[in-house]
Amino acid sequence: MCRMARPRKPLLSRDRIVAVAGALVDAEGLAAVSTRRLAAELGVSGPSLYNHFRTKDEILEAVADAVSARVDLSMFDPDAGRDWRAALHDWAVSYRAALADHPNIVPVLVRGPGRRPAGLRVADAVFGAMVRAGWPPAQATRIGALLRFFVTGSALGSFAAGFVDDASAYDPADYPHLGQAHLLAERQERIDRDAFETGLRALLDGLALQHAALPDPAGGGPGPRDNRGDRGGRDDDGSVATER
Repeated sequence: MCRMARPRKPLLSRDRIVAVAGALVDAEGLAAVSTRRLAAELGVSGPSLYNHFRTKDEILEAVADAVSARVDLSMFDPDAGRDWRAALHDWAVSYRAALADHPNIVPVLVRGPGRRPAGLRVADAVFGAMVRAGWPPAQATRIGALLRFFVTGSALGSFAAGFVDDASAYDPADYPHLGQAHLLAERQERIDRDAFETGLRALLDGLALQHAALPDPAGGGPGPRDNRGDRGGRDDDGSVATER
């Protein structure tokens, strides 16, 4: 019986292209990705990539979506019974962790989910959980935007890494309050993590105050909301919310 020889290289697939492109982005940045470079890394001809992706931008979008797929959404499951504030907190921490592992793709992610399936699932999960918690739809949209701004912004750079580890750079005659600034860089991970947590809790504290002041759908007056959502589907200015 004649048997077909196994291919020497794994067959080209979308997943393999995305994995190799993602590794290039992680190691060398967005500029390292080109169809020629990818073809060389994959051991294929350049035109074969176009059987799976039409452009380099589509490849980068797929890499970004693969990172979005790493974000934990289980806390938004209605059966989980999580308080909206605790769910937002845990989601934001998971979101930041995913971006911290792949910071070079963040400039693509900040453009929004577009048509990316995993990115859209993230947006849908956050919006749905906020509406179930009683937030008016338009406000639920703003909360999702607020948290995305905060998380992606935190992933675009490090505060602590912006200081040099040379004590002589911070002459007390010029910078009387920066006597310990040269220690920030070596403590980068902890400082940035704690700064993120401080900001996140401050945002959630403010949202909790707003949530407590929302009209109670049972009585029409201000007070804590239940999880039945905004029955009227109206924003706090009385107009029908159309933002999604």
